[in-house]
Amino acid sequence: MTVRVRFAPSPTGMFHVGGARTALQDWIYAKQHGGVFVLRVEDTDAARNRPEWTEGILSALDWLGIERGSYEGPYFQSAYADEQRAAAGRLYDAGRAYYCDCTREMVQARTGNSYSGYDGFCRDRELGPGEGRALRFRTPDEGETKVVDLVRGEPTFENAKIEDFVIARADGSPVFLLANVVDDITMGITHVIRAEEHLPNTPKQQLLWDALGVKPPVWAHVPVVVNEKRQKLSKRRDKVALEAYRDEGYLADAMRNYLMLLGWAPSNDREIVPWSVIEDEFRLEDVNPSPAFFDEKKLRAFNGEYIRALSVDEFILACQPWLTGTATIPAPPWDPASFDASAFAAVAPFAQTRVAVLSEIVANVDFLFLASPAIDEAAWAKAMKDGAADLLDGAVAAYSALTSWDAETLKNTLEEVGAARGLKLGKAQAPVRVAVTGRSVGLPLFESLAVLGRERTLARISAARAQL
Repeated sequence: MTVRVRFAPSPTGMFHVGGARTALQDWIYAKQHGGVFVLRVEDTDAARNRPEWTEGILSALDWLGIERGSYEGPYFQSAYADEQRAAAGRLYDAGRAYYCDCTREMVQARTGNSYSGYDGFCRDRELGPGEGRALRFRTPDEGETKVVDLVRGEPTFENAKIEDFVIARADGSPVFLLANVVDDITMGITHVIRAEEHLPNTPKQQLLWDALGVKPPVWAHVPVVVNEKRQKLSKRRDKVALEAYRDEGYLADAMRNYLMLLGWAPSNDREIVPWSVIEDEFRLEDVNPSPAFFDEKKLRAFNGEYIRALSVDEFILACQPWLTGTATIPAPPWDPASFDASAFAAVAPFAQTRVAVLSEIVANVDFLFLASPAIDEAAWAKAMKDGAADLLDGAVAAYSALTSWDAETLKNTLEEVGAARGLKLGKAQAPVRVAVTGRSVGLPLFESLAVLGRERTLARISAARAQL
């Protein structure tokens, strides 16, 4: 048997990090078993689907390393409507499904319970298709349905507790439960890896597989991804869009590594490991079924480690989208003509040790390319207190007299200026830093002044002094 897994997202919004985690697990499982990864876009919700969401899914997968051309598909669920309708017809003809005209209100009136499921009222009414009549699957009255699950063992469900569920609407269009099964059968799917939230649907879908005369797949329900309050990650409440993390400057390698830790861990208490190790060691059977906490702080720390592991040239290349702007990343605040690649390259090694996400590069280097620095008002108020004017006067005089403009000389000179006023270097450099860069924190000051140059440095210190 050739292993065939599928990833089946819906194009109804941004690409969820939980879905990305499942896609990676599918991808690795197929690769480990010499199998096939199938991408199926479940696009039957016409009211919510948009073409850009589909492209977003494809581009997000590209970014993660699941690139177009390396998998089968994308297929679109809407293209299989005829097969889905035909399957519904076969189930009806075989007596495994029946038509029902009950509304929710009618069921509640009969049962007296707004929370109870369908009561089987239409099972033996022998209704045919018609307006307002949905097609329901006739679940067995006895026995149990056992699900073979690589993560959760063998969850077992009593058939008597599974209501006769709808498989097709009154207009004949199949609902998700049936469409999903028919598509998996049509595409020869052997293993279904998906989130825990789908587990309650699994006995119903397995009954459909059996009723259609096809052996059910092997299931693997991986843990739901939750926030710090242990609530399921929500698009409405939490930061879940993979594209947002990508555009903020998270590296694909860091994101892949972190996502794979949501419910699983490499050997020897390691977390940051090469992708080849993950591909070699990952086992669905080792996935922890408990909810997995998506810790953005931990992801950020991961990303910082990955950034620092880049070579300087790799880091410079990785920063380019934030230095120029793209269709999804805002342009930086400076005039493109003011950007100096050599100046950026000179400070890149310092910036690389300070940024946790690549978008932070802009705030670290903007002072080099703006006509005047963007002043942080809080930093200005703190640094430009009594004595700052005299300190800046002394810095201008000392720096103007220098014959050498390098970081070591600049540091020693300002240290002398500060000492003459009873200030240690840390205190002396605070007003100079804010005058030149606009902020109280940033790249090493004296290396920054060396790159900025004598003329611009003196002009900025003098301009700041004039405002005091």
